[in-house]
Amino acid sequence: QVQLVESGGGSVQAGGSLRLSCVASGYTSSPYCMAWFRQAPGKGRERVAAIEGDGNTTYIDSVKGRFTVSRDNAKNTLYLQMASLKPEDSAIYLCGTDGVRCQALDGGGGFWGRGTQVTVSA
Repeated sequence: QVQLVESGGGSVQAGGSLRLSCVASGYTSSPYCMAWFRQAPGKGRERVAAIEGDGNTTYIDSVKGRFTVSRDNAKNTLYLQMASLKPEDSAIYLCGTDGVRCQALDGGGGFWGRGTQVTVSA
């Protein structure tokens, strides 16, 4: 049974930094796609960053140059280093994994954690 557990969220002032972690258990091998999504109150879930098994990364435009996604396959752990945080980055950040493709997560498939809250004050 696959389980994802996020950690590292918190409250920071604008310009601050946070590092999120997501530990994936229950996999016999590291999942192909590991991604971070976020959901703010009243808004839909959006994919913030993803990293594929070959190391290819993608980001939404609003976080490029500020966020860095990485993974440790030996530990089945996903990370999101967030810097220069802005109030509009405030949201619940969720980790998602899929064994085949990242697009499956966009459609709500794959496996999901429960999320960690990030709050950025002005």
